Amino acid sequence: MSKKKHLVVLSGAGISAESGIKTFRDSGGLWEGHDVMEVASPEGWRINRPLVQDFYNQRRKQLLDCEPNEAHVILADLEKDFDVSIITQNVDDLHERAGSSQVIHLHGELKKAQSSLDPSLVYDLDHWEIKDGDKCEKGSQLRPHIVWFGEQVPKMEEAATIAAKADIFVVIGTSLQVYPAAGLVEYVAAETKIYVIDPKRSDVNFGRKVVHIIENATNGMKTLEKIIKSEN
Repeated sequence: MSKKKHLVVLSGAGISAESGIKTFRDSGGLWEGHDVMEVASPEGWRINRPLVQDFYNQRRKQLLDCEPNEAHVILADLEKDFDVSIITQNVDDLHERAGSSQVIHLHGELKKAQSSLDPSLVYDLDHWEIKDGDKCEKGSQLRPHIVWFGEQVPKMEEAATIAAKADIFVVIGTSLQVYPAAGLVEYVAAETKIYVIDPKRSDVNFGRKVVHIIENATNGMKTLEKIIKSEN
């Protein structure tokens, strides 16, 4: 029995948008009516902690009403034929809920909390609200387990190692404007075929031949599934 090819997927907000989760980069830098720096930066946390906590509490509450869409499901089903690794910029759990078993969250996870003083202390949440006074075992206030602007991306090195081992690399739902995540493409081996699924043709210079599938996430995944299964 031949070894399964390693399919590595870099996913972004565009795949979750089809499940009803709003993005911020298509609306002038606003996220649910807030400037992203107010709710997604250490400075925002220091200036107005209640606003930041409430913002992510509402995002968690919204997530309860969202379901994985067909693009998520197709990616999970591809594990039958491929060794699938998903590197996502998304903080929702829709890939996992669709059935994907190998998911790396570059920008954190909405359904987790972390110590505001020690980022290595991370906790699963079984509810949607983090309240003022909820503390870790060291006594510091819990904050969202989100990588904010200006913070290090702790899983970047692991993601780069995975990208370098891809037999097939897929970019879906991301404009590749957010670094360091966008730089993962640079780690992909020269002989590895890259597919980009986006309703708008990417203007990113990949410096190599790329197959563009100019469709939304769901239709693009249907097209990709046919292509890679026929070639496998």
